[in-house]
Amino acid sequence: MNIELSASMMCANYANLEKEVTELENAGIDSFHIDIMDGSFVDNFGMGYQDMAFIKQLTNKTVDAHLMVRKPYNYLDILFRLGIDIIYIHPEVDPDPATTIEKIHNAGAIAGIAINPGTSLSSIEELLNTVDRVLVLGVNPGHAGRKYLPYVDDKIQRLLMLKNRYNFEIFLDGAVTKERIQFWNPRGVKGFILGTATLFRKDTTFKDAIKSINYVYEGV
Repeated sequence: MNIELSASMMCANYANLEKEVTELENAGIDSFHIDIMDGSFVDNFGMGYQDMAFIKQLTNKTVDAHLMVRKPYNYLDILFRLGIDIIYIHPEVDPDPATTIEKIHNAGAIAGIAINPGTSLSSIEELLNTVDRVLVLGVNPGHAGRKYLPYVDDKIQRLLMLKNRYNFEIFLDGAVTKERIQFWNPRGVKGFILGTATLFRKDTTFKDAIKSINYVYEGV
């Protein structure tokens, strides 16, 4: 199964963070996704550095950081010290995104760009030559529980036509349901960030949620 399931830790119970990480690992999650927000690029604040360090200490699985911040270059050194494996930036708020991506690669991390629903692919296509991953946001960023924006589907389709030319993987973040995984993964979307629509629900356990996703996928 060429699929990666990542837990969106902004949806976790911070009062029991160690328990959440352990249960997610036992349930079979592939990686952990951390949102960093500055209250300016989006109207919210994300997980603190202490929480990120704590998660890195608890797991040997991949941890990625999604920088929803202005001037992401300024955040890189502390992420490198924490050992974050993958770093996504929003190029539209970086004065020099190519230099930021180069610095991420030089530090031995995986570099990605995140694309908001309203960001045009034509504005970032040149950067596709330089990154390993593209994180497509299916919702307007900054808050959990927002509704999926259907016009994002066209953007995913166009990225699928470009991924082999530029050699990057596509990940989808925001209102990811089992049905969207079932639709997009066979078409070439590798990874999915799981939040309140699938994984962090009151009516299921992490193990049952991931088992259900795998069952849906295998039924394609």
